[in-house]
Amino acid sequence: MSAQLHICLLGFGEVGQTLAADLRNRGHEDVTAWDIVFPDPNSKPSRAAANGLVKAAPTAHAALASADLVISAVTAAQCVDAARAASQSLQAGAFFMDLNSVAPHTKQQAARHVTAAGSRYVEAAVMAPIGPKRIATAMLLGGPHAATFQPLAERLGFAGARVYSDEIGKASAAKMCRSVMIKGLEALISESLLSARRYGVEQTVLESLRDLFPGTDWPKLSRYMISRSLLHGRRRAEEMREVAVTVRDAGIEPHMSSGAAERQDWAAAHAAATQGETLEQVLDAILAATPDPRGEREC
Repeated sequence: MSAQLHICLLGFGEVGQTLAADLRNRGHEDVTAWDIVFPDPNSKPSRAAANGLVKAAPTAHAALASADLVISAVTAAQCVDAARAASQSLQAGAFFMDLNSVAPHTKQQAARHVTAAGSRYVEAAVMAPIGPKRIATAMLLGGPHAATFQPLAERLGFAGARVYSDEIGKASAAKMCRSVMIKGLEALISESLLSARRYGVEQTVLESLRDLFPGTDWPKLSRYMISRSLLHGRRRAEEMREVAVTVRDAGIEPHMSSGAAERQDWAAAHAAATQGETLEQVLDAILAATPDPRGEREC
């Protein structure tokens, strides 16, 4: 590995942009990014790259060829394809940190492509929202190179990263099982309160939840969790499909995870509703775009 660390961000969405800013703030200026939508100058990643935080590479090969560390932060559906494509350009000995939220066997597939190129694959499972702690967010590192990579990760600013297992897939199993709860709860809250609002009983439902789980500000929590689905529903739906694979691979039929994927996908079409400042305003904005079949039955 060269004395001057060359970093490649593979994927320049929300996570990639957050990491780019934090790496720059910590003095790591040799950061190159590649995103499959860079050829479109009007895409969000292209516009974000224009702010100078990273060098936007003209091709994937140009971004990867001299990288000592590749941080893969693409969408769940692109995880294996990104690793396969990267393997054609990775230099031997480079670290490949896979941040993508996917099933254990999906990480194992990605690892095989990276390993075949002579590079060092490190599984990383992000265990909390990236926003609050940013690069220091809690992460579980896995695989045979995790222990070697951890000191470098800490030096770069990944203060929440810790070695979890030398087996690829264990960290992602923990992440995916957590997502059954977190993304599933988002879907449940959305479905419950949208229905309750339409019936005019949402306050009763919220009061009941407050009685059952005291100390929680349910209107605030509900607005936050519903908004996360509205803003990131497509990405969450992809993740929940990987969660469903994880659950099925454990011999359990993923009824809840599959349903949550559908609800998250549906939520993405109502992103504009996040402009509502209160829970009620958010719910009303979604319902305004959702047909009410009760009127048809009454006619």
